[in-house]
Parts: sequence; C-alpha cells; structure tokens
Amino acid sequence: MKKSILVSIAFLFTVVSFAQNKRDLKLNENTNLIEVVYYHDNGVVSQTGTYTTDGKLQGEWLSFDTVGKKQVSANYDNGKKVGKWFYWNESTLKEVDYNNNKIASISEWQVKNPVATSN
Repeated sequence: MKKSILVSIAFLFTVVSFAQNKRDLKLNENTNLIEVVYYHDNGVVSQTGTYTTDGKLQGEWLSFDTVGKKQVSANYDNGKKVGKWFYWNESTLKEVDYNNNKIASISEWQVKNPVATSN
C-alpha cells in the first residue's frame, strides 16, 4: 500500500512537472547548473530546482500548490533520487528516504496544525 501511495505521488509530481508552460531558465555559471522556476496558470510558483547541462535533475526541488504552500521537497543527484523527500498535505507529513534511487524507508506523521510555507 505504501508503494502505491508513493507511486501516485511520484506520478502527480511528474505530471505537474510536464504540465507547466510558463517557466524561467537561467544558467548559473558558478555551479554550471540550469536554474528553473515553473509557474501555475495563476502566476504562483509551481516548482523550483536545477538541471545539469545534460538535462538531469540535480539538487533540491520544491513543489508548491496554486496558493504557494509547499507540497514536496525532493533531492536529486545527477537524475537519481537521493536522501530525504518530504510530502505535505492537509493532515500528514510523509518522509521518504532514498538510497541508490530506491525507497529505503517511509515515515508518516499526522499534523495537527499544518504549516507548509513557500520558504
């Protein structure tokens, strides 16, 4: 069951990634990474993150809902899922740990007063 929930979340994250038309791209010459910001149709930031120059996801990626509340914090290393990923919704916080691009563990907490910010 946990894997099916995560597959659904990953699918949603992927669909949101490719559904956006509005975006800003900038090459950071210090890191040699392409910084990108995607926007929802209403102009609110949808996702932020970086790509390698060969198009692989790199570093921290953040995903926000249409009012700017953080929904997902993800980490990539040369296109592979690594480290701790966090998923927020109205009542839960899920932590998924990745090791070698595979799920190593999952933790979930009930949130009494959810506070998901865009910072």
